[in-house]
Amino acid sequence: MKVLRQRYDVPVGLSDHTLGIGVSVGAAALGATVIERHVTMHRSDGGPDAAFSLEPRQLADLVIAVTAAARAVGKPDWEIIDAEDESRRLKRSLYVVRDCKAGELLSEDSVRSIRPAGGLQPKHLDAVLGRRLIIDVSGGTPLSWELIEGGERGKLGPAASTPELSGRPPR
Repeated sequence: MKVLRQRYDVPVGLSDHTLGIGVSVGAAALGATVIERHVTMHRSDGGPDAAFSLEPRQLADLVIAVTAAARAVGKPDWEIIDAEDESRRLKRSLYVVRDCKAGELLSEDSVRSIRPAGGLQPKHLDAVLGRRLIIDVSGGTPLSWELIEGGERGKLGPAASTPELSGRPPR
């Protein structure tokens, strides 16, 4: 389905002749916008398609399950809603936790991941440890790229790998 949708830039669907509703539900999760199924009032009435036809109760179950699958996949929405603001504010970030002088190497005793947000994301801890501050920084200051030597966002390479250069013990 993904290939057909991308290649031809059209909505895709499924003509499902399988037993049960699982394949149709999976197709909805993969982006099918149309599901075609055979329906009969009573499978016991017979006919060439009776074996894979859905009875009314199964059709209702199919609609519920396909709707749930499509909703579960959802659509990307990158906007931050008001309800997320508070939880984002309470996330951890990197802070300078004691007074430090310009030229001092950042270490595990000077930088910590604490709340609230405001500093660099904690995933950057290893990249900043062993780097020098370019100005005096007071304890309690959120750590930012602008405070670190060579710390332009995206240009900060890995911290020095030897303890002598990084100012911290090996891990």
